[in-house]
Amino acid sequence: MTGRALMVQGCTSHAGKSYLTAALCRILADEGVRVAPFKAQNMSNNAGVTLQGLEMGRAQLVQAAAARVIPDVRMNPVLLKPEADTRSQVVLLGCAEPELSNLPWRERKPRLWPHVQTALHSLLAEYEVVVIEGAGSPAEVNLRSADIVNMSVAHEAGAAVLLAADIDRGGAFAHLLGTWQCLDAADRARLRGFILNKFRGDAALLHPAPAWLEAQTGVPVVGTVPMLNVPLPEEDGVAVWEAQPGDAEGFVAIARLPRLSNLDEFAPLGELTQWVTTPAGLRGARAIILPGSKSTVADLDWLRSSGLAGAIMRAAQAGVPVLGICGGLQMLGRDIHDPGGVETDSGAVTGLGLLDLSCEFAAEKTTRLTELSDAETGLRLSGYEIHHGQTRLTGAAVRELAPGLLWRQGNVRGTYLHGLLENPAYLERFLGWAGLNAPASLESLDARLDAVAAQVKAGLDWPRIREMVGL
Repeated sequence: MTGRALMVQGCTSHAGKSYLTAALCRILADEGVRVAPFKAQNMSNNAGVTLQGLEMGRAQLVQAAAARVIPDVRMNPVLLKPEADTRSQVVLLGCAEPELSNLPWRERKPRLWPHVQTALHSLLAEYEVVVIEGAGSPAEVNLRSADIVNMSVAHEAGAAVLLAADIDRGGAFAHLLGTWQCLDAADRARLRGFILNKFRGDAALLHPAPAWLEAQTGVPVVGTVPMLNVPLPEEDGVAVWEAQPGDAEGFVAIARLPRLSNLDEFAPLGELTQWVTTPAGLRGARAIILPGSKSTVADLDWLRSSGLAGAIMRAAQAGVPVLGICGGLQMLGRDIHDPGGVETDSGAVTGLGLLDLSCEFAAEKTTRLTELSDAETGLRLSGYEIHHGQTRLTGAAVRELAPGLLWRQGNVRGTYLHGLLENPAYLERFLGWAGLNAPASLESLDARLDAVAAQVKAGLDWPRIREMVGL
C-alpha cells in the first residue's frame, strides 16, 4: 500500500498546525480511512512516552489518539529538547543521542534526514493517508538549506500542502501572500490551499480578501476555522501564559521556569492555575507546584535569583502544600550530584532542602510508562517518567510513598511521575490539602478530539480537501 499525504504548514509558529493536524486525523479516521500523523522534527520540552518507553512529542501522541492508532516514534522521528537558548538535546527515534546533540545545527541534516525518510516512507507504506505537520514557517529562507521538516518533507511525501495563518493576531492575508512569495516554483506547486485559522466574528467581513488572495497566487482559501475553546496538549505552551486564574485568593501557583517541561499535565487544574515568576505572584496561593525542567540546575539558579526560592521555602514553612514534579522534585531535595556532567560541570549543587532527599544524574535517561500505589492515599496512579536523576533518602523525616517515585515530608511532596494530577482522584486530594474545590473536570481526550474535529470540519471545504488528497 502506498499512502497519500496531506500536510499542514503555517505562516508562523502558533498558527494552529498541531490542532489542525489532530482534527484532520480524527476526521479521516471517522470516515474509515486508516490514517497516521507525522512530524519530522519537533522542538519542544513537552514530550511523552510510548508503550516501548521511547520519547516523542506530546502533539504527535495526541494526533495518534486522534487517528485512533498506537503512538509510534516513527510519527516524530526527531525531537529537539531545548536545554539553553543555543543548545538542545537531540532525541532520535525515541532515544537521546549525545553525539548528535553536540553537532552544530547545520551539520545535523545529513545525519537526521535518512531517518526522517525511512520513518515517513514506512508510514506511507502502512497507512492510506499520512497527515503531516510542519514546523514554524516554510518561508524561513535562512533555514531552508537545513530543512528536514517543511517543504523537504512535502516533496518527499508528494503531499498536498495546506498553509494556515492565525487570523486572530491580524495580518493573515499579508502572511499568506508573503509566505507564498518566499517559496520557489516547486514549493508553490505543492501549496494547494490556504486556511484562515482562529477566526472570530462575522465571516462576511472577509470579502473580498479571499478572492483577491486567490487572484494573486492561484491558491484558494479552503477554510475559515473558528477560534476553538477546546484544550488539547500541544507542542508548547504559549497560550498558557495568557490564561488568568479564576480567583486571585484561591489558586495554585506554578513556577514558570525558563526550561519548563511537560506543562500540559497541569491542564486539569483549569482556572485554578497561576504561573508565577516573582515572589509577589505567590501571594494568596493555596498550593505551590515546582514543575519539571529540562535543565534542573540552571532553573534552580534562576529560582534563587528571582527570589522565588526563598518565597517558596517560607510558604512551605508556613504550611502551604508544595509539590515538586521530576526536576521540581530534584530542586526540593538537599543536593543534586552530577558526576558525569549531564547538566553541569560543578559536580554538585545545593537544593532547597525541603525534602531529605539526594539526587544523582545518571548518563542513561529513564523513559517509561508507570503505575504506582501511593501509600499515603491508597490510590493506584498512572503516568510516565522522563528523567536522568536517581533519588534516595537522606533523612528519617521524609516518607517514601512509592519506591523511587513518590515522597512526602510534612506538607511537601515530590514525585517522578508526570501526569500525577491527571489522575482525578489524586487531583481531588491535592486540592483538598490546599482547601480548594476541584474545577469542572475536563472531558476525556477522545471527546475533546471529537469536538475539535467537528468544528474544524465545519469550517473547511472538506470535499475539496478530500479531492486534493485523492480520496
